[in-house]
Amino acid sequence: MTTIVVGYVAKPEGEAALQKALEEATLRGGRLVLVSAQRSAGDGEAELVGARETLAASGIEHEVRVTTGSFEPAEDLLAVAEELGAGLIVIGLRRRTPVGKLLLGSNAQRILLDAQAPVLAVKVP
Repeated sequence: MTTIVVGYVAKPEGEAALQKALEEATLRGGRLVLVSAQRSAGDGEAELVGARETLAASGIEHEVRVTTGSFEPAEDLLAVAEELGAGLIVIGLRRRTPVGKLLLGSNAQRILLDAQAPVLAVKVP
């Protein structure tokens, strides 16, 4: 069974990544692991309520992992993906200004360059 790891933030790009990860899990018959990086335990739990409800309603085998204490969300996501032998990593990208397009966000860039699995980068529709 393919494991799909999705990086989640409670923002439009996180929601877009979650929706695409659910589509991919359905197509591949895989399980989904949502990773949310928080600064400390308990932070952001309220923001995960909607994501947990979406996952529960999907009927797809899933797990939610909240990582804490790290200032490197990309590192946390990559560590979980490597630990689980992920077949796909899904991340959301936010739209950028023309100048911002010259530089990809540092977390996204790190994931794209360092991931052992294929990475699907999703923009908000």
